[in-house]
Amino acid sequence: MDRIVGITSTIPIEIVFAAGYLPIDLNNIFICDGHAYKMVEDAESAGIPRNICAWIKGIYSAARKYHIRKVISVVQGDCSNNQALMEILQSEGIETIPFAYPHDRADKRFLHDQLVRLANNLSIEYSKTEEMKECLDAIRAKVHEIDRLTWVENTVTGEENHIWTVSTSDMMGDYAVFEERAVKFLRSVQEREPIQHDLRIGVVGIPPICEDLYPFLSSIGAHVVFNEVQRQFSMPYPTKTLVEQYSQYTYPYDIFSRLEDMQQEIKQRNIVGLIHYVQSFCHRHIQDKIIRKYIQLPILTLDCDRPGPLDGAMKTRIEAFIEMLKYHESGIPAESRVEIS
Repeated sequence: MDRIVGITSTIPIEIVFAAGYLPIDLNNIFICDGHAYKMVEDAESAGIPRNICAWIKGIYSAARKYHIRKVISVVQGDCSNNQALMEILQSEGIETIPFAYPHDRADKRFLHDQLVRLANNLSIEYSKTEEMKECLDAIRAKVHEIDRLTWVENTVTGEENHIWTVSTSDMMGDYAVFEERAVKFLRSVQEREPIQHDLRIGVVGIPPICEDLYPFLSSIGAHVVFNEVQRQFSMPYPTKTLVEQYSQYTYPYDIFSRLEDMQQEIKQRNIVGLIHYVQSFCHRHIQDKIIRKYIQLPILTLDCDRPGPLDGAMKTRIEAFIEMLKYHESGIPAESRVEIS
């Protein structure tokens, strides 16, 4: 347990692994816990306000439940509540290490300083972390292949894509085992028949907290070929240094960096509609207006609060949106279509 380091968001895990620690994304162990809903309630019982994002509550409960003694918290470039969460964890005897992305992704000096500071905090020479980058890049390439199979060969489901890409945030705490599992998965899909759904959609925004979004979309004939933020966790661009890699990673920076990536992938993957997932009480909800302004596709904004299955109202909205896209793709005149706001 002394070598486990909890992380509140995607951080330079190369530094953590190089220092001999095992990074564990607290978001992932929270949402994969069989009692995730109760973990939210436990956080509220411990004093976390109800009008705070459920992911923050889950991170807090995960750190306590799994006896995490050291946490790296992203205090700039992620959730605006992370600073206060870090202070709460400190008050309960958990060691916290802050990490900040620059406001401007072009500010590479700031980013370099943060990388070096993190390496120093974990007692590892920064030069050795660049060597770890080469190792992890080879593993990430296998996840990039899983992503390619999702939208080119159509042999990987949107849910599988989500799981593999979101897991690159910590590589399940063991990059060697993660690589073995990725290789095994790639072998298993070689003989699959392509998914027959003709409707190709994307999911943008933070990873959904609702547990059955992807199976439900598949059940009504929609193939998710793009998971925006999860793909970013996999570091999809070829880079030579950690500074270059984490300056191209779009999630911590302004919405316009993300929009450029979205627009490119929408065109490349032949996407006909988007679901913009927004978390209740999250400041990123405000960006929905900007995404709708610059993305010229039908968009359904889906707002969820706590972990659990989609409720009836959500399913109805999603079904109506998918039906609208199907009508549009089939060439039915505009006046006959169902419109979703």
